[in-house]
Amino acid sequence: MCCTVATITVVTVRSQHIEYEADGRRAVGELSFDDAVDGVRPGVLVCHEATGLTDHAKNIAHRLAELGYISFAVDYFGDGQPLPRAQAMERLGELVADPLRTRQAGIAGLNVLLADRRCDHAKVAAIGYCFGGSMVLELARGGAQLACVVGFHSRLETPRPDDARNIVAKVLVNIGAEDPWILADERAAFESEMRAGRVDWQMNLYGGARHSFTNPASDGSTHPGIIYNEKADKRSWASMLNLFGETLV
Repeated sequence: MCCTVATITVVTVRSQHIEYEADGRRAVGELSFDDAVDGVRPGVLVCHEATGLTDHAKNIAHRLAELGYISFAVDYFGDGQPLPRAQAMERLGELVADPLRTRQAGIAGLNVLLADRRCDHAKVAAIGYCFGGSMVLELARGGAQLACVVGFHSRLETPRPDDARNIVAKVLVNIGAEDPWILADERAAFESEMRAGRVDWQMNLYGGARHSFTNPASDGSTHPGIIYNEKADKRSWASMLNLFGETLV
């Protein structure tokens, strides 16, 4: 008589706060990794939504650590805390007006990730949500040495479209077809920008999905265009992992 012994893999994910400086502010990001894994591993930078560094971005970083990546959830507001809506919009306005400043805020977080001895510098991705997606696109336009960047419900426009020629990363953007802020003309302009820059890029459109479709806390209460969509969330996550399979192995 024979029997089959099941193998149980125990994932031991740790998260720790890391203080650093970004855009002249004291920033507090969150690093997540599986403490049971030895040696280097691919790294993923996670850039939060316009609401600030909330559980949404932290949970994403934790999930990635469970999959074997080391991830760092950046803080581009300061003190690792969300801001009241009016202050958040003021802060975002400053960054939207200056893509070079946005890039520097992203680079500050990227440097924290790269400074960790467990991060494989040859296998690093940057992903972002809402304005965080705009941030990773600006990192790519600035020539950051990333394997890939992924934007989720991220604005696609930039005042520096010619900088697309600097992009070395593979680019993926996941957009809700019913997003009230990312309209067809903006998507078309992004396509032209990527084509002119000879970028390896993809864009996924999710029918019925609006803005912030990856965040279960988005219930339409702040705006009817900001609402979670489980199907689009799962599909966009799978598309990201597929790109990771191409670039971070």
